[in-house]
Amino acid sequence: MTTFRRRVAEWRSPSLRRATLWVPQWFPKVAVVNVPQEAAMAFPHLQQPSFLLASLKADSVNKPFAQRCQDLVKVIEDFPAKELHAIFPWLVESIFGSLDGVLVGWNLRCLQGRVSPVEYSIAMEFLDPGGPMMKLVYKLQAEDYKFDFPVSYLPGPVKASIQERVLPDSPLYHNKVQFPPTGGLGLNLALNPFEYYMFFFALSLLTQKPLPGTLHIRTSDCAYFILVDRYLSWFLPTEGSVLPALSSSPGGPNPSPAPRTPTMPFASYGLHHTSLLKRHISHQTSVNADPASHEIWRSETLLQVFVEMWLHHYSLEMYQKMQSPHAKESFTPTEEHVLVVRLLLKHLHAFSNSLKPEQVSPSTHSHATSPLEEFKRAAVPRFVQQKLYLFLQHCFGHWPLDASFRAVLEMWLSYLQPWRYAPEKQAQSSDCLARCVSERWAPFVQENLLMYTKLFVGFLSRALRTDLVSPKNALMVFRVAKVFAQPNLAEMIQKGEQLFLEPELVIPHRQHRLFTAPTFTGSFLSSWPPAVTDASFKVKSHVYSLEGQDCKYTPMFGPEVRTLVLRLAQLITQAKQTAKSISDQCGESTAGRPFLSWLGFCSTDTNGSYAANDLDEIGQDSVRKTDEYLEKALEYLCQMFRLSEAQLTQLTLALGTTQDENGKKQLPDCVVGEDGLILTPLGRYQIINGLRRFDIEYQGDSELQPIRSYEIASLVRVLFRLSSAINRRFAGPMAALCSRADFLGSFCRYHLAEPGLADRHLLSPVARGCAARRPRGPRLSLRFLGSYRTLLSLLLAFFVASLFCIGPLPCALLLVLGYLLYAVAMTLLTERSKLHHL
Repeated sequence: MTTFRRRVAEWRSPSLRRATLWVPQWFPKVAVVNVPQEAAMAFPHLQQPSFLLASLKADSVNKPFAQRCQDLVKVIEDFPAKELHAIFPWLVESIFGSLDGVLVGWNLRCLQGRVSPVEYSIAMEFLDPGGPMMKLVYKLQAEDYKFDFPVSYLPGPVKASIQERVLPDSPLYHNKVQFPPTGGLGLNLALNPFEYYMFFFALSLLTQKPLPGTLHIRTSDCAYFILVDRYLSWFLPTEGSVLPALSSSPGGPNPSPAPRTPTMPFASYGLHHTSLLKRHISHQTSVNADPASHEIWRSETLLQVFVEMWLHHYSLEMYQKMQSPHAKESFTPTEEHVLVVRLLLKHLHAFSNSLKPEQVSPSTHSHATSPLEEFKRAAVPRFVQQKLYLFLQHCFGHWPLDASFRAVLEMWLSYLQPWRYAPEKQAQSSDCLARCVSERWAPFVQENLLMYTKLFVGFLSRALRTDLVSPKNALMVFRVAKVFAQPNLAEMIQKGEQLFLEPELVIPHRQHRLFTAPTFTGSFLSSWPPAVTDASFKVKSHVYSLEGQDCKYTPMFGPEVRTLVLRLAQLITQAKQTAKSISDQCGESTAGRPFLSWLGFCSTDTNGSYAANDLDEIGQDSVRKTDEYLEKALEYLCQMFRLSEAQLTQLTLALGTTQDENGKKQLPDCVVGEDGLILTPLGRYQIINGLRRFDIEYQGDSELQPIRSYEIASLVRVLFRLSSAINRRFAGPMAALCSRADFLGSFCRYHLAEPGLADRHLLSPVARGCAARRPRGPRLSLRFLGSYRTLLSLLLAFFVASLFCIGPLPCALLLVLGYLLYAVAMTLLTERSKLHHL
């Protein structure tokens, strides 16, 4: 560190900077030369900042991480913005990685405090909102530097819009698009340092792929996730009305002035919103009256960047095209991506709900309202709502039908419950009922109606296609039912649907451009309509802005959705019965196993196992949890949609889940075709949800079955080769012996013929034909000797014999004699049973 500071001091010396160029000692050996001033002017690419960049690049290879960060802190403190702006793009890329994902950077998504505590603490301190990196950003911000960001790395809809010379509707891109010069390679955005830094930070969540071996990292523990939380808490404060003050050097300039962006002609569509800051300043007589007016642009920029980079991957037109089954996905979010978005939504609710009660009502707006308070009120509906809706719609329609959907589900439920993040939330005692949703939240529910209703229908369609016997899937159904069953929430949703479906009252000067054409039949002097009409107008504006003017709305409490809920109730009831039957089966099989099975040496009945869900792997406790989740979910659904017990019983019987006279489950619903049984759609639902199943039985060569967990793999292979050699060598004599009609023939047939072959039945006609063409002859099987159970039984027999002073050889002879007696008895019984059947 001392050497680096000395070099910095030498470089900052005016006499040396005029005459010499400093070359770091870790560079290849090059003489330090005197460069005339004329040569320096003739070669602008040899100016001083390039050598600062070169030295830092060399440090990034040769020095440890901690030393590099210390040097960077010193450089940021000592060098002026004129010399720092050249290293800024490289430094941002070295931290967050390249936009194409080739350079990993500091790998913040995999950096954890418990794994790498030193590197973690250094990185978090350096990138903290009040840390050295932000000081560099504000230092450059004060000089109004611009940095080019390629449009090709922006989200799909934004990139397509700009490439078509149409300005996106977000204010983030206004006055920033730079057309390439003649022969240029592409469009760029001219971003100020704060925007450039946040663009890279937000996109690193999507562009950087996790390294091999880091797939099981907990997202909430990684440095990136915690940095997102810190930035949100700093720039979107939930306490106070002014952003945290920024530290700057004494006597220095204001480190973070509001960005100055020149106007430029650019075609656009729709209605553009000006910055909240600009609108506030235009109404204010003195800018200095409120210090927050200088800093609100950072909050607005941060939110817009996060929303654009993380959510704006689907436009309304793209979403409508994605409804086609032949459409290809343009962007697929990851579970980590969804978790970070959920963190953003939770903080936004806390940020918006931190308004004081007297500031919540629109009637209290005045010119004295601070820009931060105005931003809190407009953040979610203006910047987040539409893009989040399209993002969730895509996830609901294209996410795999597995337990990873829980991340998407919790993100959705977090957005639906802003009251959970309100400051007046009070702790509820364990014995009281669930808190009723206050009428204060009725406007939020109405202005987010599709978030509740349309996505609820999307979840129903997913739930009907999943295995509800699985505890993880049952938990997701329970979570949704519990949230929607909160007291007064269903009534609010119904009220919102009534407002949307009621006839419109045409008011020319208040018509929304999205859902009705202008008309001038009314009078501008007409009195204001009732409050309910104003609410109806907002609900319709919300629906048509998200779904388009030609959307067909399906009421959540209408007959179509009610039918889906009844089907889900049927499947929940059946899944409960299936879970109970599996639990009973497990109990019976456990009680019926011999003592050795507890040691893991007993064979497993592979033909009778049930592999349609994960209950067998997790245990009896999960069966109990599944039953509890489904029971409560059914109770909540009945409360929401007013389903009676008689309806549930009738529907369950109609679906045919009752047991037959023998107490066994029926086969899945199917029809008989030319090639055998064909499943009906109902039968598919029954199999997917574990309600019914076919009795699967192995019909192939018993010698070629997969090696079981209770067998020694190497020994089974050796015994198979040995028995195959014996069967090939003595195939003729064994066939002759088995063809004899006397007792010797019966004895050989009992040991050499495949047991139970004549009793097997094939359900498929195709398989029956293949089996008929496959010859089977007498053969010897030694595979039973490869079982742990057999070997342990033999060892126990020799051990017991040794207790009675019987040696190994006499014990072996006794075992062989005992088996021969057993085989003779079984041969006689087998022949007698055959004569009886004849």
